[in-house]
Amino acid sequence: MKLHRIIAIGALAGLLAACQSPSYSPRPIAVQPQGIEGQWVDPNGIISSFSAGRFETRTTDTNSLLAEGSYRHISDQMVEIELTSLLRQTTSRVNCALAGSSQLNCTSSTGAQFTLVRRV
Repeated sequence: MKLHRIIAIGALAGLLAACQSPSYSPRPIAVQPQGIEGQWVDPNGIISSFSAGRFETRTTDTNSLLAEGSYRHISDQMVEIELTSLLRQTTSRVNCALAGSSQLNCTSSTGAQFTLVRRV
């Protein structure tokens, strides 16, 4: 009986030691961005930024401003962008649907379609 008690206490001590192992280091949990805020990139490498209702696009090589404007949420998944092209001096409207947390499917007022991917 004494031997059983010693074995049980030893097993319990081993389990407790395993739970408090100093080699355990919790990894930070990556938070997935939500909504449209942040930077997005198109297939040509143009960066679009959404921040507090302001929208702008810039080149990746020189960081030159190509277009600017504003955006508003139509719904949780839909955003309307009103922008002015600084190159063409034209104003246009684009509707974008959030397809998951990292893709925007957009359609311009002329019917042109394009996709933006969240920049990491």
